[in-house]
Amino acid sequence: MKTALLFALLSLTLYADAHLFVYHRFGDSKHASTNVSLETLKKQFDYFKNNHYEVIPLSKLNQALKDEMDIPDNWVVFCIDDSYKSFYTNGLSLFKEYKYPFTLFVYIEATNKGYGDFMTWEQIKDTQNYGEIGLHSYAHKHMVSMSKEAIKKDTDKAFTSFISHLGYSPKYYAYPFGEFDERVQKEISSYGFDLVLNQNVGAVSSKSPRGDLDRIALTGDVNLKYKLRIKYLDAQWHSPKNYPDNAKLNEIHVTMPPSIKKAELYVSGGGWEYIKLKDGVFKSTKTYPLKFKRTRVIIKYGNAYTSKIIVKK
Repeated sequence: MKTALLFALLSLTLYADAHLFVYHRFGDSKHASTNVSLETLKKQFDYFKNNHYEVIPLSKLNQALKDEMDIPDNWVVFCIDDSYKSFYTNGLSLFKEYKYPFTLFVYIEATNKGYGDFMTWEQIKDTQNYGEIGLHSYAHKHMVSMSKEAIKKDTDKAFTSFISHLGYSPKYYAYPFGEFDERVQKEISSYGFDLVLNQNVGAVSSKSPRGDLDRIALTGDVNLKYKLRIKYLDAQWHSPKNYPDNAKLNEIHVTMPPSIKKAELYVSGGGWEYIKLKDGVFKSTKTYPLKFKRTRVIIKYGNAYTSKIIVKK
């Protein structure tokens, strides 16, 4: 029994997985929940450098996924969401010093209207000399609560402004707040982005869907070694699809490789619990009262993770 479990774990970890990390603010102690100090950032960069990680542009990962190539386990991709000014004034110099590429996801309305905490178009254009630029919506709203028409209006407006200022169409899109459901995903995918990124726990393998790539947030002084051990768990989520009206989650249905007999489940507000699978299929038999409007449902098998986020409208 132990030998079979070890073999199954080994078979999963043989797949090499890249890691996408997302930052927001840099050296901005006024906003601790989304900030990374420059001291911590330098320590992280030194760790990647000294341990032979290759920091690659998102475009290189995109091409590897298109070509269905094996993904090297030492690949790291950096994303910066929201285009806060602190990235340009504080963080960018370290990226330049280490020659680390990145993708900046622009919150268009904040730049267009000159919100004081956000980068200008001139700064964004200068940033193109060192990294890539992606789209992070126009108004940065909770899209799960928006109508189909409102999502289209927001994305059309963001596209038009992006092209007007930068002269090309965005290839990459990151969901505001990392939130989406099947309806939002369908609308965003209709724009033909090469990659669409979430903010779920996980890694990226050759099996990862290009329209739903996992990214891990690096906020504060995180355990980087632990984050880098996270693997991609090949899984198909059948439910939940949406936040239940009665705030009680009574259906979780996930399909994974048939070799998996036991895994662990986490629902926001609770602890980890062991779950049993039959032929790689897990169907919940209990009810989980939801304590938060934004709930994560996570399944892990060893170091391999798959997760789903559901948000109350």
